[in-house]
Amino acid sequence: MIFSDHLLTVITFLPTLGALLLLFVGGRDEAANNLARYIALGVTLVTALLSLWLWYQFDPSNTGFQFVENYNWIGESIGYRMGVDGISVLFIPLTAVLMPAVILSSFGSITKRVKEYLIVFLVLETFMIGAFATLDLAMFYVFFEGTLIPMFLIIGIWGGARRIQATYKFFFYSFTGTVLMLIAIMAMFWQAGTLDIVKLLTFKFPPEVQTWLWIGFFASFAVKMPMWPFHRWLPEAHVEAPTGGSVILAAILLKLGGYGFIRFSISMFPDASHQFANFVFVLSIAAIIITSLVALVQTDIKKLIAYSSVAHMGFVTMGIFTGNIYGIHGAIFQMISHGIVSAALFFCVGVVYDRMHTREIEAYGGLVSPMPRYAVVFMVFTMANVGLPGTSGFVGEFLTMLAAFQANTWVAFFAAFGVILSAAYALWLYRRVIFGAFTKESLKGILDLDRREVVVLVPLVILTILFGFYPAPILDATAASVNLVAENFANAIGAAPQAVAAATGH
Repeated sequence: MIFSDHLLTVITFLPTLGALLLLFVGGRDEAANNLARYIALGVTLVTALLSLWLWYQFDPSNTGFQFVENYNWIGESIGYRMGVDGISVLFIPLTAVLMPAVILSSFGSITKRVKEYLIVFLVLETFMIGAFATLDLAMFYVFFEGTLIPMFLIIGIWGGARRIQATYKFFFYSFTGTVLMLIAIMAMFWQAGTLDIVKLLTFKFPPEVQTWLWIGFFASFAVKMPMWPFHRWLPEAHVEAPTGGSVILAAILLKLGGYGFIRFSISMFPDASHQFANFVFVLSIAAIIITSLVALVQTDIKKLIAYSSVAHMGFVTMGIFTGNIYGIHGAIFQMISHGIVSAALFFCVGVVYDRMHTREIEAYGGLVSPMPRYAVVFMVFTMANVGLPGTSGFVGEFLTMLAAFQANTWVAFFAAFGVILSAAYALWLYRRVIFGAFTKESLKGILDLDRREVVVLVPLVILTILFGFYPAPILDATAASVNLVAENFANAIGAAPQAVAAATGH
């Protein structure tokens, strides 16, 4: 009973306990490094299993928060409050399940400061899970802002040749946005007298106040996702980060922005969200089309996939700010799917980089001959990135475009054009790397996926196909909460009865 009452606390802070345990691992030899690796892997596997148990125990028919923990921290205004609903519950398993893959993928590629590398990732896991699980706005800010520190170290210490420049650009952009959010949080406290998210969700902020609060939160979430044109830090950060850093950056940290838009922007500031919806649509379409065109001319595999992430997040913001059930459902599904697919794509880049130590597209070609298993796996994730029916990438894009069509047919048209562009750059990359004549001397002797890489990638292949054919586990878990958010949004902006029906699917 005690364990179940504090399940979210255990899941959130177990990785940090693992990080503290690693501090007692002495030595710098290979034996000490292997011990640290297996401790970190074991801790993340237990955390992943607990997160899946959380999902299994979650009641999808309940629109309220579950697994709630509530203790006063600083008076009665700021407290240790934890809980999940259908909006947040899936992001915790996504985070926890990817972490063992990140740790396992580093076994062969990270050979310097191994213990410190693992400690930083375990602390980062606590911050990420905490941001999704907390029900206190002050704690959300601490967890949200706290993710900057481990990622700053990951890129700055274990990154590439231009890691310092990339690190400071990442930190400057993110920190600037979160400072504006902090000002908005203080204003919310002065208005509502509480930072309890559950209470704030029912508090009606005056429309003129909502505008300024919305801008403050938008500044932070737009950078975190990142939306166009606030994305300038992302490609460089991805290129310089080690494989594990790129995986977490694309798969989890970007989702904090989308989660924030749903949890705060359209739920707490519906009037302002409705007012700025067309503005967000313009930025979303710009992200989908412009960054797809930029991806077409990239010569670095990582940078191309990084720009594709910006384009896919454009579908997320487009879906969220339609405010209807299809858009919010599609946005959440797209974030979960993109978390799986983008992580897998960066793992695939890491596979060839570990062998050849280059990410230049021109350095490859004809890999289907020496690496047939790799070619099959890479093909599955490429098709999911394109949004091929039968993969998880299709469901989210389809739902967000369906929502956009209800809101504005031109937005849906340009989003569909973006899908065509995504097929162009993804298939162009696959053809250049996998097909063609296997003639480059530098590639002679390149080996196919080993057992460790198969263990990392095959589960992601299964999830990509499973959720493509059977999306119900995700859609069912989010249904009741998404319904409530969409209905509250439609009612708050004074939508006509038929608009409320369209927004809620009733």
